[in-house]
Amino acid sequence: MRLVIARCQVDYAGRLTAHLPMATRLLLVKSDGSVSVHSDDRAYKPLNWMSPPCWLIEDGNLWIVENKAGEKLVVTIDQIIDEISHDLGAEPGLQKDGVEAHLQELLAEHITTLGDGYSLVRREYPTAIGPVDILARDEAGASVAVEIKRRGEIDGVEQLTRYLELLNRDPLLAPVQGVFAAQQIRPQARTLAEDRGIRCVTLDYDALRGIEPDEFRLF
Repeated sequence: MRLVIARCQVDYAGRLTAHLPMATRLLLVKSDGSVSVHSDDRAYKPLNWMSPPCWLIEDGNLWIVENKAGEKLVVTIDQIIDEISHDLGAEPGLQKDGVEAHLQELLAEHITTLGDGYSLVRREYPTAIGPVDILARDEAGASVAVEIKRRGEIDGVEQLTRYLELLNRDPLLAPVQGVFAAQQIRPQARTLAEDRGIRCVTLDYDALRGIEPDEFRLF
């Protein structure tokens, strides 16, 4: 990983155009090839970025980042204030709790829970910011990214939104729809998801395991 604090301007040209005027920013270059531009606010979200596969060419004070779709991110550097490089080593990945991990396994096995005609592409589909729980295709063959939680909160919707932003930059996958699946989904999370065009699915853990509810119960 390489971190550069620099006074720079940034221009993006692709499906649209965007311009960031000259200011001091953090430039982050990761070993997977991704390049992102950050300010000192907006929490985790970059001002602009280029996801892998892409390549960086440094030509004097110009950084030119381009991907196979022909999109370009051009960083014009006025001054480098500080710079550091460090190898973070292998990433062991996020360890989910037992129920959440089992939900992912069960939903992948019974992917038609999401709808007739759904098919599994892959569990733990890799992206530059972490793996998507499940990548699937719907009955029409369109890509669907699924984020699975035991309890569906707003932060889970935000996480899926970030994945969708990245996946929709890949012309081989786009357009990618989102499904937020959980045993319980908070009303605020459901409202945010639906506002962003993300479908919510409530999962029945016992039903996925093939456990039928008792019709009669003796006490």
